[in-house]
Amino acid sequence: MRIRYLASLSLMALALAGCNDTLDSATAIDLSKVKNKVEQPLPDRIVAEMAKKGMDRNSPIMIRILKEEGVMEIWKAKTDNRFDKIADYKICAWSGRLGPKVKEGDRQAPEGFYNLTPANLNPNSKYYLAINTGFPNKYDSANGRSGVNLMIHGACSSSGCYSMTDQQVLEIYAFARDAFKGGQKTIQLEAFPFRMTAENMVRHRLSSNIDFWKMLKAGYDDFEVTKRPPEVEVCEKKYVFNQQADGPFNASGKCPAMTTPPALQSALVAYNKSYKLDYDKAMSKYSDTAWYDPTEAERKAVVAKQRAGHDLAYAPTGSALAAGKIMKVTELETLMARQSNLPTTSPTVMAGMPSGIHTAKANIAQLPLTTATIATATPVPEPTAVAVTLPATVPVPAENPLAYTQVPVESAQNQPSDKKAPFWKFWSKSE
Repeated sequence: MRIRYLASLSLMALALAGCNDTLDSATAIDLSKVKNKVEQPLPDRIVAEMAKKGMDRNSPIMIRILKEEGVMEIWKAKTDNRFDKIADYKICAWSGRLGPKVKEGDRQAPEGFYNLTPANLNPNSKYYLAINTGFPNKYDSANGRSGVNLMIHGACSSSGCYSMTDQQVLEIYAFARDAFKGGQKTIQLEAFPFRMTAENMVRHRLSSNIDFWKMLKAGYDDFEVTKRPPEVEVCEKKYVFNQQADGPFNASGKCPAMTTPPALQSALVAYNKSYKLDYDKAMSKYSDTAWYDPTEAERKAVVAKQRAGHDLAYAPTGSALAAGKIMKVTELETLMARQSNLPTTSPTVMAGMPSGIHTAKANIAQLPLTTATIATATPVPEPTAVAVTLPATVPVPAENPLAYTQVPVESAQNQPSDKKAPFWKFWSKSE
C-alpha cells in the first residue's frame, strides 16, 4: 500500500516540481504588447469559462494559496452566490518552509486569513504588479508577529512573498481589479500550508505547527461546506469563523459569547463524521512514518535547471511535494541530527526539527482533530457527531462583507451598502 502511495506521490511531485514561465504555451500573453497592464482585460478563454459557470465578470473573488503544492487558486462567485474555482496557477517562488511567518527577516511566507482592499493593489510595483497580502492581520499582531511588504507579485523571486511570473500576476491582478469594480469591498486571501484533507493532516501531524494548522482548518472546512468565504474574527489571540456573537470581538481580549448557526453546525457534523473515517484510515497508513518538510534550498535544487536562460533575479523554488518525502520517524530523527551535527537528544536539534519529532509519541497517540468552528490553538478531542442545541433567540451577526449584490460597474465605487440576508441563510432548504 505504502509503495503504491509513494509511487503516486512521486508522479504528483514531478507534475508540481516546476514553475512555468508562461501560463500556457497556446494562450500566454505577450507582455511586450500589453499597453496598459493595470487595465489589461482577462483573456477571452477565462471570460468564456466564467459565462459557462454562471459567473458575472465583476462578481467577487477569493484567493486561496496552498504552499506545499505550490498552487494559487482563484475562486469566483456564481449567480447563486456560491464560489467556484475559475483559475489556478503554479506559484513560481515562495521562501522558507511550511509554517506561518513569525518575524521580520525569517523568510517565511504568511499563512492565515487576510482581507484585501483596493488599497492593497500596487500598480507601480518594481515586480511588474503586486498585491499586498495584508500581513500582519489582527491575529498576527495579537500574537506579536512582525513583517512588512509581504506581497503577491511578479518577477518569480521571493523573500517572504508569493511570487508569480509576470504573465500570471497580470491575470490575478485583473481578477481582483474587476471584482473591486463590481462592488466587492474586501477580497479574502486564504493561505494554507496544504490542502487540509485527513491524509495531509496525518502526514504532517508531527509538525511543530500542527496546532496552528488545526485552527486554520476550521475556516478551511467552513468554506468546503458552504463554498462561501467564512466570516473571520479574532479573539483571545485565536481565529474564529462564522460566529454569531453577543458582543464585539477583541483580538487580544476575551471572546464574547458565541454560537454557530444551526444549519452550519448540522452540515459540519456530517462533514466531520466523514473526515474522522478518513483520518482513521490515514493513521493506519502512516502510523510509524512522518513527512520530511524540505528546506527552501532543497526545493530550489529540484528546479535549478529552470533558471537557465533567465535573468539572475528569476528564482523558482519548486514544490515541497517534489523535494520532501515520507520517512520512518526514527530515520527522520537521525537525518535531522546529522544535518545539525548534534546528537538526536540535543535540545537544539529537537527544537529545530521542522517536523516536530519531539512531539511524535504524544501526537501518534492523540485522536484526530476535526473541525472546531470555534478554533483553538490547543488540541481538542474529536467531537461526538450529534447536533448542538442552540438558544431559541440567536443574535444576528454583522452582514457578510463578501456577500455579492451586483451593481453597475460605472457606479460601483459610489454605491451605498445594501442590506443583505444573514450569511447563513443560504443553508435553508427553502432557498
